[in-house]
Amino acid sequence: MSRQDQNAPETPATRFLRQHKTAYSAHLYNYEEHGGTRVSARELNVPEHAVVKTLVMEDEAHQPLIILMHGDRKVSTKELARQAGHKQISPCDPAVAQRHTGYLVGGTSPFGTKKALPVFMESSILDLPLIYINGGRRGFLVGVHPHDLLQILHPKLVSVALE
Repeated sequence: MSRQDQNAPETPATRFLRQHKTAYSAHLYNYEEHGGTRVSARELNVPEHAVVKTLVMEDEAHQPLIILMHGDRKVSTKELARQAGHKQISPCDPAVAQRHTGYLVGGTSPFGTKKALPVFMESSILDLPLIYINGGRRGFLVGVHPHDLLQILHPKLVSVALE
């Protein structure tokens, strides 16, 4: 069962949000291995489209990047590579992604990553009134206004969603 919790965990992501004076709500839920956004949306009783996943990818030179995508969509890596100006983009190995971000897969947040990584964001995320995105730990999402991401992450907007 999900619950909004004022005693939510302190993570690099929540510290980052506070440092940037960004309002957020904390939402804990029972994490299920390989459950993905389907489980978090169900547990929080919100549309999966409003749950935004943080995916760590790498280009042909193995340089990491983050793509933010609706939970109910996939990323066209071919289109992302084209729009990002790369020959190829592919998902990062989970261990490599953890080294770059400092977060375990399933708990990856775009906020407060270990290294500053370029961030790309599906442009239609901005059409939502509120999004739920990982707060830096498995089973912990934060609710934020999508336009706040523009100020604090400076993402490049892309249109790379697949149904």
